[in-house]
Amino acid sequence: MLERLEGALPGMTRWRLPGGRGVDWGALEAGLGTPLPSDFRSLAEAYPVLSIGDFLTVSLPRPGGEESWAAEGKEDEILQDLYEMEDMEDYVPYPQPGGLIAWAESSSGDVFCWRTSPADPDAWPVVVRTDNADWIEFPVGVVEFLAGVYGHTIDVPGMPGDFPGDAPDVKGLSDRVG
Repeated sequence: MLERLEGALPGMTRWRLPGGRGVDWGALEAGLGTPLPSDFRSLAEAYPVLSIGDFLTVSLPRPGGEESWAAEGKEDEILQDLYEMEDMEDYVPYPQPGGLIAWAESSSGDVFCWRTSPADPDAWPVVVRTDNADWIEFPVGVVEFLAGVYGHTIDVPGMPGDFPGDAPDVKGLSDRVG
């Protein structure tokens, strides 16, 4: 599946780290309280945090930063604020059962999440909360979603007219912690 994403975003391959990054998945998932989807784990082992088109930042855990990534997943201020403002339709923030865990955000304020239901993380759908307060669910995982968006086979209503663009620049952000 990573190959399909790399085909849609060929500029990302220069950031691929051969041999993996060494994320401590046991510590991260213990801190988060749930396993994570295997496609996301594969992406996070191959790549640092990614900035796509200076618009979308894909939050991938950094080696040594697993505890911080897990804490942010459990205590997401944006999702918690939306919940308190009763602006989440039928969604709830994690760690509530079936709650949302954010894995990316845009420079326009869009939030990209998983809905942590059903029990199998590989079956978690992607949920997007657009800046216009629309909630859209896609029955695919992170890598398939990104490959579809940047390969122009998945449309995300409510996004800026120039999203996703034809050949967005991809930047890998530092793996330094602290």
